[in-house]
Amino acid sequence: MATVVFSGGVGGSRFLSGLCRVMDQKDITVISNVGDDTEFYGLYVCPDIDIVLYTLAGRINPKTGWGLEGDTFQVLDALKKLGHPCWFNLGDQDLATHLHRTMRLKESWPLSKVTAELARLNGLELTVLPSTDQRLETRFDTPMGDMPFQEYMVKHRWQVDIEKIRFVGAETASPAPGVLEALESAERIILAPSNPYISIGAILAVPGIRDALEKAKCPVIAVSPIVGGKAIKGPAARLLEQFGQPVSPVGVARVYQGLVSHMVIDNADRELAGQLEAMGIVCGVTDTMMDSFPRKEALARFVLEQK
Repeated sequence: MATVVFSGGVGGSRFLSGLCRVMDQKDITVISNVGDDTEFYGLYVCPDIDIVLYTLAGRINPKTGWGLEGDTFQVLDALKKLGHPCWFNLGDQDLATHLHRTMRLKESWPLSKVTAELARLNGLELTVLPSTDQRLETRFDTPMGDMPFQEYMVKHRWQVDIEKIRFVGAETASPAPGVLEALESAERIILAPSNPYISIGAILAVPGIRDALEKAKCPVIAVSPIVGGKAIKGPAARLLEQFGQPVSPVGVARVYQGLVSHMVIDNADRELAGQLEAMGIVCGVTDTMMDSFPRKEALARFVLEQK
């Protein structure tokens, strides 16, 4: 059954690692966030795409959720000695991915083609698509001024108040080849437990994608990234609070209002199911924690059962 998954980085990749164990990879299309993409040390880096590729290839550093297991940082250490600011960690093997991507882009390959090649080289059979081949950058208005995503997320560890989220370049972007076709032919669409504002939101900012989701005739199932009033990882809870939404699956559902038909929430939030049903959203309740492969697989199976 053709399945499309909207994914950010760590949360999305963990969900996908379970999904790939319970269904044929060839039936899965991932639409990945590119709002985090940036240039570091002259190289084009796609953090969320790479986290998905590395995770599904079994190469991810399990302790951090990003980067490669067993990687070294000799190049970064040398850059520090040369006086470069090195607050964004890229390992030596990881740098090879970014060198390859940058060379391909300079050869006029679109990002979608480069990503497809990297997926194949990592031994994957599913389709991984960037939301757009054009440059789209997530930036924030903060009390400190305009701030790029990675400075907010990594340098400041997201401990900065956000006044406004902007997706620079979205107005002139178009969906990457295959994105709209995948959505039109999908038999189910899943919004992985990624940040609704800055991961899924950046995908929806590409003209045409939100419309396609609104018009989808298949189930559109969101998995809540909030459990028991907290985000499993990252700033989702902080952003919900800053933008006046409850830090709960209800807050996530309000962000997705009009886009999703179903939502899967954790057992810890069972008492909120009625509120979601009152919003017209079919609610499924299960264990959504993904700290082991059996739990990831069980969650994936549960999501696939939603009708």
